[in-house]
Amino acid sequence: MNWLYVFIGGGIGSVLRFAFSVLFARWQLAGLAWATLCANVLACVVFALAWVYFGEKENFMTAYRPFILTGFCGGLSTFSTFSFETFELFKRGDYSFAVLTILLNLILCLFVFAIFARR
Repeated sequence: MNWLYVFIGGGIGSVLRFAFSVLFARWQLAGLAWATLCANVLACVVFALAWVYFGEKENFMTAYRPFILTGFCGGLSTFSTFSFETFELFKRGDYSFAVLTILLNLILCLFVFAIFARR
């Protein structure tokens, strides 16, 4: 049954990720990969919230972990897209935006976990 939960959660996360891409494609703000950044940060927020608030409950880990953490968060965030978009920035010579993309993704996602780890 866990396979089905991962499949459904991953589908929902992937559709939301695609929606971010469509939404942000209209804006093209400052050359940054905003859709990927938002998807990664949102996935970290959901992951951190689920882990902190439900992670200690045994029934969460067995019933919802495959759906939320592996499926939804895995489908929503994507390291491959982040890597590709950053590579394209470097290839175009947009070194400052490439470095900014790396720093924003890492710092904001780590910051999310630091906030929720305090409880």
